[in-house]
Amino acid sequence: MAKAGFRPKVVNMEDISPLWRLRGVPDELSSCHVATIGGYFTVGHVPPADVERLLKEAPDAIGLSVPGMPLGSPGMETPSGAREPYETLLLLRGGKSRVFARHA
Repeated sequence: MAKAGFRPKVVNMEDISPLWRLRGVPDELSSCHVATIGGYFTVGHVPPADVERLLKEAPDAIGLSVPGMPLGSPGMETPSGAREPYETLLLLRGGKSRVFARHA
């Protein structure tokens, strides 16, 4: 995120699950990292371009999630360049979601 021009403040916590639960993110859409930006919440290895798009479009939503840790997502790059397709999900109120972006 820093390479993309964001200025993250890192806070290490033993258990981040209360953070996503407080915001209404279902456990199955959770992951290992959370962040807040512009009134939104992000969960997992969300690409910076998706965050920029979220802030620009400003949808009525909780935020974005990339569940799990897909190979090739930001922070999950491999020396071989291996990648797997994954989706960034737009987190909607009430525990619902829809595809926000697809990555190959």
